[in-house]
Amino acid sequence: MKRKIIAIVTSLWLIVPVALVCRVAYAYQEVREIPAQVLATVPFAQGTGNIAMSLATGKGFSSPTRHDTGPTAWLPPIYPLLIAAIFRVFGIFTLHAFYAAAALNILCSVATCVPIYFAAKRIAGTGVATLAAWLWVFYPSAVVMPFQWIWETSLSALLAATILWATIALVESRRTRDWCAYGLIWGFALLTNPALGAVLPFLLGWLVYRQQREPEARGRFARPALALGVAFLCCVPWTIRNYAEFHRLIPLRSNFPFELWIGNNEVFDPHSPDINARVTRYEQARLYGRLGETAFMEEKWNIAAEFIRTHKRLELRLTWWRFMSFWLGSFRPLQDFARAETWIQAVLVLSFLTGIGSAIGIVVLCLRRSPYALPIAAFILAFPLVYYITHASLRYRHPIDPIVLISTAIAIVGARRKTPPSASPQQGHVAAPAGTHAI
Repeated sequence: MKRKIIAIVTSLWLIVPVALVCRVAYAYQEVREIPAQVLATVPFAQGTGNIAMSLATGKGFSSPTRHDTGPTAWLPPIYPLLIAAIFRVFGIFTLHAFYAAAALNILCSVATCVPIYFAAKRIAGTGVATLAAWLWVFYPSAVVMPFQWIWETSLSALLAATILWATIALVESRRTRDWCAYGLIWGFALLTNPALGAVLPFLLGWLVYRQQREPEARGRFARPALALGVAFLCCVPWTIRNYAEFHRLIPLRSNFPFELWIGNNEVFDPHSPDINARVTRYEQARLYGRLGETAFMEEKWNIAAEFIRTHKRLELRLTWWRFMSFWLGSFRPLQDFARAETWIQAVLVLSFLTGIGSAIGIVVLCLRRSPYALPIAAFILAFPLVYYITHASLRYRHPIDPIVLISTAIAIVGARRKTPPSASPQQGHVAAPAGTHAI
C-alpha cells in the first residue's frame, strides 16, 4: 500500500490534473466576481492586445497604443500572433476571446509541470522532482498569473523550464536532429521573450564543457554551434522585417529604451522639479504617435542615459529597489504586506521564501559539486539582470519561477547524489564503487 501511495503521489498523471483544477478554480472564482465587460476589454488594454487587434483587423504588426501609428517592433511576434488568432476566432475584445486567452495561459502553466518534473529528476532524483512539481501546482503566482495577465508570462515559464530540461538531456545526444530541435526551441523562446536570451551563452558554454565524450575539440563545438545557428535563423525573418520597416537593425524588439526610461527618470529624483509629475499612459501614447517609434525610442534612450549618468548614487538605490521588487514583489515588503489582502500576503511570503530557497539550492549543488549547478544558476542570476536596470515586478520574475522552485526543492530535500548522464567509464570517468552514487 505504501508503494502504491508513493507511486500515485509521484505520478504526473496526478500532478497535472491537480494543477489544472487549481488554475481553473481560481479563474472560475474571479469570473464570478468581475463584470463581463471588464473581462472582455481590460486584460487586452496593453501592447499585446493592441497589436493583436491590429493583426486581426488586417493592419499588420502595428499600433501598440491602439491608435493607428503604423508598423512596430515594440514586442516580439509570437504571443501577439497567438492572441490575434484568438481574436479572429472568438472576436476582438469579447468575453469569449478572454476565456480562450486565459485558457491558453492556463494550459501553458499546467504543461510546465512536465519539464519541471523531468529536469529536476535528472538533476537530483525523483524526490526533488516530485516536490518541485507539487510546489508549482500550488504556487500562488503560478495559479494567479495565467488569469491576471494576458501576456506571454505563462508561455515564457513553460519555455524556460523546457529549455532547462532540454539542455540537461542534450548532453547525452550526438544526433544532429536533437541539436536542431534545441535550436528551434531557443528560436521560439527568443521570439516570445527576448529576456530569456541572457541565459543562452551560459547554457551553450556549459554544453560545450559537458561534451567530454568527444575525442576532438571540433566535435564539442560543432553541435552547440549548430543549435545556435538554428536559433539565429529562426529570428532572421523577423529581423529582416524590422530592418525593412525601420531601416535599422532591430533583432527582436525595439522598446528597451522605453523600459529603461520607465525606471530611470526625473520622477524618482526627490530634488527634481518634476517630482510631482506622473508617467501616464495617455501622455506617452500621444508622444509616441507624434514622434513615431524610432524617434520616440531615441528620445527615451537619451533621457534615461542622461539620468543614469547624473544620478549615480540614486541609481544604486533604484537598483536595490528593483532587486527587491523582482524577488519580493515590492521594494517596501513590510509596509505592503501589512496592508495587503490575505492572498497577496501569501504571494509576498512565498516569493521571499522561494527566493531564499533558490539561493540555498544553488549552494547545495555547488557543495555537492553537481554539474547542474551552472544551468540552474544561469537562470536565477543572469535572467533578472535586465530588470535590475529597467523596472521589475513578480510578473517579470515568473518565467524563471519553475527553475526557482526546482532549486528550492533541492534546498529542502538536499541534492541527491546521482551519476550525471555523461559519466561512464567509457567516457573517461571512474565508475562509482558498488553501493555508492557518483555526482
